[in-house]
Amino acid sequence: MQLLLLSNSSSPEGYLTHALPDIRAWAGTARAELLFVPYAGVTRQWDDYETLVRDALEPTGLGVRSLHRVQDRGAALQAIARATHIAVGGGNTFALVRHLRQSGQLQAIAERVRGGARYLGWSAGSNITCPTLCTTNDMPIVDPEGFATMGLLPFQINAHYTDAHPEGHRGETRQQRLREFAVCNPGIPVLGLPEGSGLRVDGDGFQLIGTTDLRARWFTDQSDPAMLPMGPWVPSPMPGEGAPSERRETQQ
Repeated sequence: MQLLLLSNSSSPEGYLTHALPDIRAWAGTARAELLFVPYAGVTRQWDDYETLVRDALEPTGLGVRSLHRVQDRGAALQAIARATHIAVGGGNTFALVRHLRQSGQLQAIAERVRGGARYLGWSAGSNITCPTLCTTNDMPIVDPEGFATMGLLPFQINAHYTDAHPEGHRGETRQQRLREFAVCNPGIPVLGLPEGSGLRVDGDGFQLIGTTDLRARWFTDQSDPAMLPMGPWVPSPMPGEGAPSERRETQQ
């Protein structure tokens, strides 16, 4: 599979601007049409979302067509089956999964990506490549009719990962919440991707992408996570494997 999974879309430079070099490398061709899935957008209108992504990706040479413009259920599934490049945008993961599940598109996209289509996701679009949506940060504003997602990865992602704990804030930190996940789901690792970072999957190879000052987090249990520098990465342990990776840096 060819996956590019981003933590976030916006940056001080503009929408998806920080990721354009990686998107060009992922696209693998000078010109292709990208089938865009806008359903995570709740307050953002899908027509507007399509325009935003089309304008952002214009420098890459990718054309953008939003799936919401294909009204017929069968025609939409056929469009997925023909797609060579699929992108799923961010927003609310629960709303995204509900729409994809009810339309039959969740399974169709998973099958097409396993069959060779290249997949680009950010935020919610990255979340749904995991076995479940259980490590999203989003509020459950609708019933997703089940937590299972596409299972393209054997581990979970937490997008927008941060260690921030504002003064006076009495709620749990992100790390505390992911430790709770570890208690309830032993043996299922979680990759925390800070903003500005992402994960590239090229067949069996994994690479963490982002600036050299960034560190991803790798939760294998409820203890402190491993701190992962950007670059080639071998996830360890994977579900069903043994002891955690020894590749651990001192947390700053």
